Amino acid sequence: MHSDAQGRLQVVCGPMFAGKSEELLRRVRRAQLAGLAVEVVNHALDERHGVGRVASHSGLSVPSHSVPDVAGLITVVAGRRLDLLAIDEAQFFGPDLVGAVGELALTGTTVVVAGLCVTFDGRPFEPLSSLMALAEDVTKLTAVCAVCGRDAAFHQRTVAGDVGDARVPTAAHVGGTEAYQARCRRHFDPRS
Repeated sequence: MHSDAQGRLQVVCGPMFAGKSEELLRRVRRAQLAGLAVEVVNHALDERHGVGRVASHSGLSVPSHSVPDVAGLITVVAGRRLDLLAIDEAQFFGPDLVGAVGELALTGTTVVVAGLCVTFDGRPFEPLSSLMALAEDVTKLTAVCAVCGRDAAFHQRTVAGDVGDARVPTAAHVGGTEAYQARCRRHFDPRS
C-alpha cells in the first residue's frame, strides 16, 4: 500500500567525531519546529549518554527509543503516521535495516539514518554502504585529524587488545576519545 506522501531516505555518515549525531539532531529539531510527527530511535548498544537519549559529543540531546534490532525498530513505529524517523548508530542494526527503511520510505516517511560508514580498520561498514547507494540524499561528514588537523575520513583504535563488547561486531566498539582518534588518510594506519 503506497501513500500519496513522498518518503525519502537520507543518510548522514562519516567517521567517529564527524558530527553525525549533531546533524541528525539538527534535522529532528527542524522537523519538530515545523510541527511534524517525529520519532527518534537509537541502537541499544549505545549507552554512552544513557538509555533513551541520542546525544552528540557537543552535548546536544533528544529523547529516543532504544532498540536492540530492526524488529524492535519496527515495533516502535508500527501503525504510526510519521513524517520523520531518525535512526542513530545505524551501523549496529545490520543488513535488515536496508529493507526496513525502504519500506518505511514507501509509506511516506522520511527516514534519516546516521552512522559510521567506515570501520576502525578502514573497511566499508554495512549497512551504511548499502543505505548510501539507495538514498535520495547522502551527507558525508569528515572529522578533524588528531595528528595534523586536516579533514579526517577515518577513525582508528588507540588502545590495544579487546576493547569490544561481545554483542558488538569485531569491527566496532562503542566508545569515544578514550579508545579512538579521527585520522586523515595520511595518518590512518589500519594495522594499529
